[in-house]
Amino acid sequence: MPKVTVRYWAAAKAAAGTAEEPYHADTLAEALAEVRVRHPGELARVLRRCSFLVDGDPVGTREHETVRLAEGGTVEVLPPFAGG
Repeated sequence: MPKVTVRYWAAAKAAAGTAEEPYHADTLAEALAEVRVRHPGELARVLRRCSFLVDGDPVGTREHETVRLAEGGTVEVLPPFAGG
């Protein structure tokens, strides 16, 4: 099972209480399930509104179960940003 780094930004970082942490997961869905187990409170709620990059590529509308993770890869957790 690949070891990946999950990086949190903005509200996700505040809810996780850390900027990044390692996980072992084959897919984005598995990684996010582990994140929810480790952080069942506010971060689990924030994740519902987030978008994700895997190794720099936007996940978009792809099913998270189909997004494979590679050894040494990075998952970026991006909450919605205010703008205008």
